[in-house]
Amino acid sequence: MFELKYLRNVVTLELDAARCSGCRLCLMVCPHDVFEMNAKKARIKDRDSCMECGACEINCPAGAIRVKAGVGCAAAVIQGAIKGTEPCCDCSCSENKEKLSCC
Repeated sequence: MFELKYLRNVVTLELDAARCSGCRLCLMVCPHDVFEMNAKKARIKDRDSCMECGACEINCPAGAIRVKAGVGCAAAVIQGAIKGTEPCCDCSCSENKEKLSCC
């Protein structure tokens, strides 16, 4: 599988390792292989590959993961498909910048 990167250092993904139970669900549901296991706890191995879809947070039974789903590149891809435009993960793409939730 090829590696997808979006905007660097802007992802809202957070992991509280102290709360992690080591269930590995985040590894199973993440479409971009963002997580890995380290000493029986999940660890973020590649934050910039996160598309902020929210699958990890929804499936984490320990509540150890937080991400603002729907504000990043996943939202841009969905909006592009709905509007028939190219996906844009950058607020500068909009004509009406003040109404965008990503900024």
